[in-house]
Amino acid sequence: MSNWAALDAELDAWAAAGRKALFWWRDDDAGTLTPALQRLLDLQAANETPLSLAVIPARADADLAEALRRRDAIAVLQHGFAHHNHAPMGEKKAEFPGSRPAQAALADLRQGREALKKLFGYSLRPVLVPPWNRISAALLPHLPRLGLHGLSTFKPRGEAWAAPGLMQVNTHLDPIDWRQGAGFLGETACLDIAIAQLRQSRETADAEPLGLLTHHAQQDEATWAFAARFIAHTRAHRTALWIDIDSAFGAGPAA
Repeated sequence: MSNWAALDAELDAWAAAGRKALFWWRDDDAGTLTPALQRLLDLQAANETPLSLAVIPARADADLAEALRRRDAIAVLQHGFAHHNHAPMGEKKAEFPGSRPAQAALADLRQGREALKKLFGYSLRPVLVPPWNRISAALLPHLPRLGLHGLSTFKPRGEAWAAPGLMQVNTHLDPIDWRQGAGFLGETACLDIAIAQLRQSRETADAEPLGLLTHHAQQDEATWAFAARFIAHTRAHRTALWIDIDSAFGAGPAA
């Protein structure tokens, strides 16, 4: 059985159970309109697939706001503030590590949210995507007071609610191999991840949709090709459904 056939077999198992397999798409590190970002927007339009764009407030500009105007299938998420590393030397990169004073971190988040509101208006959703997918757990209870009621990082979530009033919906499939020069992770590895996550969701009570994570500014041609094929292939299956960010967070935990 080929890798793609194995993916179809897992989707068939969802159909046999009378369920829809849910997918959502997040792309990180947007700031201004570049050729790579335009390519992303073209891919989204060609597939008519909802896209959640994680925008860095300190880098966001009017050109990006204009490019997203009247694109109702694209939602804007807050990608930290400046995407600066504040972690101590020797620790994994993070803009909001536990070692950073909470007051300074929350001030950045508040400032970033206000900046995005002015630029993107109704396209902005109350969801935080922390740079490098890391944030101190001590900050989470404070996020709803800033108007942030959603959190999205990477890998399967532990709980649907990261804190009171703060729901978490993560991404799971990143086709970039960050440990080996940021090239393509490989078709087999990517599809194995997707199938394993779909199977886990089907066999457990967690309704978290499978999240595809792309990075338009970093992707090589092989990564672009896989992302395009993965979206098109799953969209063609009768039981796969690509949902927008509002539906992803509205699904909640399974009863």
